[in-house]
Amino acid sequence: SFVRGNGMEALEIVARLMELAAVTAPKSKGLNFVRTRVLTGNALQELAAAMVRFGERTGKKDFDRDARGVSRSGAVVLIGLKDAKPVGLDCGACGHPDCKSFEAQAKREKEFSGPACAFRLLDMSIALGSAAKTASLFNADNRIMYRIGAVARDMKLVDWDFVMGIPLAAEGKNIFFDR
Repeated sequence: SFVRGNGMEALEIVARLMELAAVTAPKSKGLNFVRTRVLTGNALQELAAAMVRFGERTGKKDFDRDARGVSRSGAVVLIGLKDAKPVGLDCGACGHPDCKSFEAQAKREKEFSGPACAFRLLDMSIALGSAAKTASLFNADNRIMYRIGAVARDMKLVDWDFVMGIPLAAEGKNIFFDR
């Protein structure tokens, strides 16, 4: 298989280019709170196993399904936000009347830590799209997955507030959509 030969090295290069795309994507007010990390090798099997356990422990569905994709991946790119400050527009999109009220609110921890400024979430969305586009430019199969991010936080692979994962594969058919 291509992935077990030269494909693995190619996917790692694509993953690093995806990090570049995420970090250099446009950000609100030009401030960057986006973080990235690439997982390869044994870390992928550990993540996949943790995803299965997380789904069993929480009773949430499809963690096992997505874990199968992760276990067949050549790399996973984590993209998230860490300590993202509100933009300061007092727009109310976060559910608070102004940014000062938003900042005074205590963080709530679940799978992710919130609340989050809507503009910072847009920054992350643009970073995710830029990374996925970069993978696509190099014909690396990929899919943005929330479940990867939730488990990466649960495993303490990252201490970011909000995380998504993008697994990469190089198979004859996209394994992330053939579910």
